[in-house]
Amino acid sequence: MPKEDQEEELEVLQSIYECDECFKEINSTTFQYRIGDEGEAMSFLLEVSWGEDYPDVTPNISLDAFYNNHIHREVKDDILQRLKEQAEENLGLAMTFTLIEWAKENREELMAKQLEILQNKRIEGENKAQESPERQVEQVVGNKKEKKEQLTKAQKRRLADRTDHKGERPRGWDWVDVVKHVSHIT
Repeated sequence: MPKEDQEEELEVLQSIYECDECFKEINSTTFQYRIGDEGEAMSFLLEVSWGEDYPDVTPNISLDAFYNNHIHREVKDDILQRLKEQAEENLGLAMTFTLIEWAKENREELMAKQLEILQNKRIEGENKAQESPERQVEQVVGNKKEKKEQLTKAQKRRLADRTDHKGERPRGWDWVDVVKHVSHIT
């Protein structure tokens, strides 16, 4: 019986969404529907896949598609929870169309928390931008580890030959440059 119900629902979904670019049939038991306009911050991709005993059991509902990476985990969990509640109410019935339409109708409510999170991030970004540039540089420098310069053996040997035992160059080591400079001035 579940197999016949699945075949019937598949035909219905194909006839309803055949020209809808938001709907994608992955295989005969897995479907994706983009809720909202493509590229919009408040849009998400809903994936519904049927198990062997569907519609007597709830379908697998997922928001794990790459398209949904912009959605905060807490928002995803809330959407999934509410969709699962809808699925429980429709147990025993063909519910894929119902779930998709419910998500479309309640998109703004489902994504309200996402909007709050985006606004908070924007405010944090503005606050950082208002900080003094010196403070921002201090934070960046403070976060990075100081990287020591790696010298080859030959470089170390040349450096040791040019310096005394304290690592200092002998007095007058650059006198040739001073003489050249003075000779060009006169």
